Amino acid sequence: MRIWFQLAAGTFLSYAQNKFFYISTMPSPRISTSFPNDIYFLTCTVIEWIDIFTKPEYFRVLTDSLTFCQKQKGLIVYAYVFMTNHIHFIAQSNQSPLHAIIRDFKRHTTKEIKKLLLTDNRHYINTLLSHSYARKHGSDFQIWQRENFAEHIQSEAMMLSKVEYIHQNPVKKNYVIQPENWFYSSARFYTMNNEDLVKLHRLSGENIVVPGTTWN
Repeated sequence: MRIWFQLAAGTFLSYAQNKFFYISTMPSPRISTSFPNDIYFLTCTVIEWIDIFTKPEYFRVLTDSLTFCQKQKGLIVYAYVFMTNHIHFIAQSNQSPLHAIIRDFKRHTTKEIKKLLLTDNRHYINTLLSHSYARKHGSDFQIWQRENFAEHIQSEAMMLSKVEYIHQNPVKKNYVIQPENWFYSSARFYTMNNEDLVKLHRLSGENIVVPGTTWN
């Protein structure tokens, strides 16, 4: 059973499975059509904030998919973190439109994760996903929320702030003590030069040189 409470214009609070979820009917930030090749801070979140990414093979779907997008679609990744129910990353594209890359990334990872859930007999999660009120109309199975909450990176200060936010995410969740201790994070690259999982475009100190972008 799901109960809805209207908090303010365009914002609702939903209660289900003993949890509260904020549902906003207001438009979410999108990748700007005026600046399609610029850098964006992006967030992909599992519907209902379900903890799907709890085993290495599920994280591997994410890393393999990002790597494919880098090699085949021109995706450039500057920083990332994979959490148990959402991912953050800073990226741009020098080839395919960024919004199309994210769309394809979500489609492919949904197919692969669905296979894993069936193989692992995670029936409870499958049931939650299949019956979620957050699903897109007409969809019988959905993993990701439709929104990407894209934030246009418009300054060096904003870039550094978002990188710090990404790297501190596992620390704030009390998963690790130091950012670099979280295996699925670019913090390992910036502190230990470890990019075993995802190849990154390095941010060089205070002078960030980013192809195709000019900041005032």
